[in-house]
Amino acid sequence: MNRTLYGNLIFELSKKGRKGYSLPQDYDRTHTTAELPETLRRKEAARLPECDELTVVRHYTNLSHNNFGVNDGFYPLGSCTMKYNPVINEEIAGMKAFAGLHPLQPAVTCQGALEVYYNLQESLAELAGLSEFTLNPCAGAHGELTGLMVIRAYHESRKDAARTKVLIPDSAHGTNPASAAVCGLEVVEVKSLADGTVDVEHLRQLLDEMGSDVAAMMMTNPNTLGIFEPHVLEITEMVHKAGGLMYYDGANLNALLGECRPGDMGFDVMHINLHKTFSTPHGGGGPGSGPVGVRKGLEQFLPTPRVKKVIVNYDIPEDGPTEWEGFIIDWGQGDQEKPLGSVGNFFGNFGVMLKAYAYILSLGSENIKQVGPLATLNANYIKERLRDDYLLPIKGLCKHEVVFDGLVDKSTGVTTMDVAKRLLDYGYHAPTIYFPLLFHESLMIEPTENESKETIDAFIDVMHKIAEEAKTDPELVKTAPHNTPIGRVDDVLAAKQPVLTYWKSLENE
Repeated sequence: MNRTLYGNLIFELSKKGRKGYSLPQDYDRTHTTAELPETLRRKEAARLPECDELTVVRHYTNLSHNNFGVNDGFYPLGSCTMKYNPVINEEIAGMKAFAGLHPLQPAVTCQGALEVYYNLQESLAELAGLSEFTLNPCAGAHGELTGLMVIRAYHESRKDAARTKVLIPDSAHGTNPASAAVCGLEVVEVKSLADGTVDVEHLRQLLDEMGSDVAAMMMTNPNTLGIFEPHVLEITEMVHKAGGLMYYDGANLNALLGECRPGDMGFDVMHINLHKTFSTPHGGGGPGSGPVGVRKGLEQFLPTPRVKKVIVNYDIPEDGPTEWEGFIIDWGQGDQEKPLGSVGNFFGNFGVMLKAYAYILSLGSENIKQVGPLATLNANYIKERLRDDYLLPIKGLCKHEVVFDGLVDKSTGVTTMDVAKRLLDYGYHAPTIYFPLLFHESLMIEPTENESKETIDAFIDVMHKIAEEAKTDPELVKTAPHNTPIGRVDDVLAAKQPVLTYWKSLENE
């Protein structure tokens, strides 16, 4: 591997006095430079790399080639739903009419954007079987926190503030108990059965013991093993009977899209990850979006601002109409109308919402019904094709993802980590590994509905080949990857002693 192209930092390519630009000698920068307060000014010049333009272009182009994405190849990251984001979505989000908007400009000047916002709310409500959504939360976990705040506000409005306990299955995503704790609620763990579904009898026991203290139960359906909860209607009825609300974690909504709706299962509040189910870019820290929806009767507890469709009366010059159907930004009036206030700046990540809305419109009401069934078909196809080489702890039908417990043949000593690293040599991103925690060698594969049979077959062939390599040449797998810019790193050392900066004395060059 050519380290000059792939391994060097931009600082290492720096040569003192080298430049990639030129400006006229009489160029006056004063008219383009804002005057900064003295406290914000540097005491000495920034120590930046000095490179010619072609070196910079090649350096960052090669770095981009080392970044794996859905556009590069198969990305079966379980539980995360790494779905393809069509280029048309990016083009729409980048349109000047949208990208050039300012959140403080008058509502009359951005009616198109507000209409998108409103229509997306309505579309999500229809797809989820709920009454109304807010798009304010900026991530899935932010949505969880917002939804729990809605639940807490509901109980407090009924003078039932003693309800501070949240029931969460032990197989839940880690953000569930974290969000509940941040909201000031007490987490009570519900046991799961061997297949990850809720232990209904344990839940019944907990409700009998603390029913009057239960604020809500949080559930992911399908669960973290990709298994649909068979007793979901019984569970929601039990919690409602005890006076609690049901919260739906939308992380795995992709499996249900077009087939069934959380609202019809009895869930009262939910969040959706637009950056998973609705095909917007995902990973790298954002931007994300975690809209929160509620059933009828809970709308007043949603945060502000909210976009509403009304007959508006704007003073439009040049004899234009003064009354017409349009959209307003409602910040609420009084504590009863805005118990949560705002949970984020303005309207959240609007560009992400544009991409989600474009995705919904491009599929239409008929094609969006195929998402859940196709995702389920792809996952079960992989499950059946790999079960002879990879240990399948749960034999029944899965939904959008399948979980294996490492290789069937454990005698070689090849672990799930080894399999994941070897996949990189064949040009595939590894699935999620060592999650869920119910199995020691978890390998969670989610193909999504977008992938073709040919792509999935090629991945399956490689997985079989790695299983054979584990038997015939285990060291080859244990020392993988071999064809990447860097080999296997010490993950523990990287976590404990991360090197996050590079500093080089340019004066000594």
